[in-house]
Amino acid sequence: MAMTGKVFIVGAGPGDPGLITVKGLEALRRAEVVLYDRLAPAELLQEAPATAEQIDVGKEPTRHRRSQDEINTLLIEYARAGKTVVRLKGGDPFVFGRGGEECQALAAAAIDYEVIPGVSSAIAAPAYAGIPVTHRELASHFTVITGHTAEEDVIEWDALPHSGTIVFLMGVNHLHEIATQLLLHGARPQTPVAVIERGTTCAQKVVTGVLLDIVERARHLRPPATIVVGEVVKLRETLSWFKAEAQSP
Repeated sequence: MAMTGKVFIVGAGPGDPGLITVKGLEALRRAEVVLYDRLAPAELLQEAPATAEQIDVGKEPTRHRRSQDEINTLLIEYARAGKTVVRLKGGDPFVFGRGGEECQALAAAAIDYEVIPGVSSAIAAPAYAGIPVTHRELASHFTVITGHTAEEDVIEWDALPHSGTIVFLMGVNHLHEIATQLLLHGARPQTPVAVIERGTTCAQKVVTGVLLDIVERARHLRPPATIVVGEVVKLRETLSWFKAEAQSP
């Protein structure tokens, strides 16, 4: 009877291929099968062995190449065939990455797996924009929220104006709703906001403003983008260090 393989759920990081962890890179370099997401840096796929099978299972807002159930099934089937499988996911697998669901499916199928965390864009994109998510006297804590939906019954908007720094992931298409809800629930109109498109990459763009004008200012930005709300955004004026054209190789 053939031995069952193993699945590595690997966080690829926020966009800069150099931000994958050493352990994640080691797993990728010994993979026999790689199932990769749309937001996983393409350069990282070159690190897999030339003989490795590479499967694009990326999801876009309006189109999914594979459903989540299909992805789960592929992971299980390849592992049962004795393969070393890397599931390469953008950011961190457990931060709005559905990594937990994939692990549940693997556990239910008695498949051996390992989770290798990744650097989340929730902290990396602001850092590359010169914005620390916490800073003495400005923010002692931060909240990370999916911006995929701005529906009032999904997000506890009442608590957010008092939540220190707020980071929305996947929310640029709902920026108007996000700004509106924050204002309706007590946020100051002049609260600083930054929108960071393709953070940490050579295509990074950053637009800053306040809740009252950020929708107009950031109207040309597109996904993937990270939204940062809070006083820490002001620090970009002195802490902006990253030049997109000077991205590390």
